[in-house]
Amino acid sequence: MAGLRAKQKADRNRRILEAASWLFRDVGYDSARIEDIAERAEVSVGTLYNYYQNKGDILLAAVTMEVEEVLEAGRRIVANPPPTVAAALQALIEQYYDHSLVYLSKEMWRVAMALSIQQPDSPFSRRYTELDRRLCWQVSSLVLTLQKRGAVRVDVDAAAAGEMFFNNLNLMFIEFAKDEAMPLEALKAQVERQNRPLSGLIAGGQA
Repeated sequence: MAGLRAKQKADRNRRILEAASWLFRDVGYDSARIEDIAERAEVSVGTLYNYYQNKGDILLAAVTMEVEEVLEAGRRIVANPPPTVAAALQALIEQYYDHSLVYLSKEMWRVAMALSIQQPDSPFSRRYTELDRRLCWQVSSLVLTLQKRGAVRVDVDAAAAGEMFFNNLNLMFIEFAKDEAMPLEALKAQVERQNRPLSGLIAGGQA
């Protein structure tokens, strides 16, 4: 019975997040009302407040859901990456970018980024920063895996190289989120071009 209750709770939470994501996309984050989210999720407003205190909490949960799924997919790439630095990085980064708009729109990402900056000591900001750190660690783990396989030079600081790759892909994603007209393929092409010089410098015999 406890397992059934947990499943029902998880299902309600998923409905709330999916309803909120749809509404945020449709009417915008500022215009979306808690009552409308509850109605679309087919739960009472009271039930929704049992899960989340405000729209910011819902947005953070959507960001978390997005990043957790990206990290899970990224683990498979890190465990068995393509043979070259450039190809492995592109596979991981494209996985991140291709999933980035599944639950969140560009506007939702802008709101999340703004909230994390405006309230740096808030639980929202701390959680957002933690998710970024986990993504950064995964990129560094990819470089370390390649190094163990001989695709990255032994004298390279794998963690530092991974941080550099992550910082760039993160900065470029911010630029992508700011530009409503920029297509995802353009973002991926720019980051691939920018990664190429460093990939070549750290490669252990193959770029």
